Amino acid sequence: MRAAIVEAPGKVSVTTVEDPTPGRRDVVVKVASCGLCGTDLHILQGEFAPTLPIVPGHEFAGEIVAVGNDVTELAVGDKVAVDPSLHCHECRYCRSGRGNLCDNWAAIGVTVPGGAAEFAVAPVANCVKLPEHIDVTDAALIEPLSCAVRGYDVLKSNLGSEVLIYGSGTMGLMMLELAKRTGAASVEVLDINAQRLETAKLLGCTGAAARAEEFDRPGGWDVVIDATGNAGAIQDGLGRVAKGGTFLQFGVADYATTAVIEPYRIYNQEITITGSMAVLHSYERAAALFASGVLDPAVFISDRLPLEQYPQAIDQFKAGVGRKIVVQP
Repeated sequence: MRAAIVEAPGKVSVTTVEDPTPGRRDVVVKVASCGLCGTDLHILQGEFAPTLPIVPGHEFAGEIVAVGNDVTELAVGDKVAVDPSLHCHECRYCRSGRGNLCDNWAAIGVTVPGGAAEFAVAPVANCVKLPEHIDVTDAALIEPLSCAVRGYDVLKSNLGSEVLIYGSGTMGLMMLELAKRTGAASVEVLDINAQRLETAKLLGCTGAAARAEEFDRPGGWDVVIDATGNAGAIQDGLGRVAKGGTFLQFGVADYATTAVIEPYRIYNQEITITGSMAVLHSYERAAALFASGVLDPAVFISDRLPLEQYPQAIDQFKAGVGRKIVVQP
């Protein structure tokens, strides 16, 4: 089969590899679409993936074409979306229900071959069957949506919150859509990419700007979400949190990124700074939300490229052109 391969830091190609075979509790998925995200850029930079080469792709969906001997829950022909999380179920974090913090954390497309290929193997327990009305070529959006759902689980949002989101890429836009549905009084979005801000406006944000100073919020925002991973945005956002408010680090920053905090202000104004890591008990809920129409794929997916153009897709994503980019074998 054909698959994208990150061979070494900075080096990605599409080549022919062996067809996968399922283990006894695995399925083989014929991939219909595979999304690109910031994690894929980190893998290309030599971060996250413990070893290279690796077939990337942790946002994917498709049709089951083979099942292991002990698989009874799903069958050949079923359409599924795949949760890439691979928890050890043995460490203290897994045993306490915090598998996303697993000491032996692994994921399809990060530590084992992923969905940027014609076929991919996944444990049957990681597959969510999709209803018939879902176009499986759109369902790569479910994985990033599940990360956004996890983000709102962490926030425990209060009704009537004033929300500021840094970044109007795919993840920022998903956080916007969820903020609207979790009782936010206002949701304002910042981005230096004017084209992406237009999409935020289309989706109904309260305001959109390149700089926070353009908004009349001298007291700050109850909830500030960084969906960029950019050091400058993070630092600015930390200073925009209102008294009693929360800053959520949702975007994936480089390992070396640092920011300065003000301990006295955090103490005196009871400010919470927290993070949200990947998926935790949120994938099935994201699939249900997606099936209900919480996202418009026509808005979120800007580009659909053939798998053979994976290197070009990565370059386009790196350049910040478009919104969600998916490759289709």
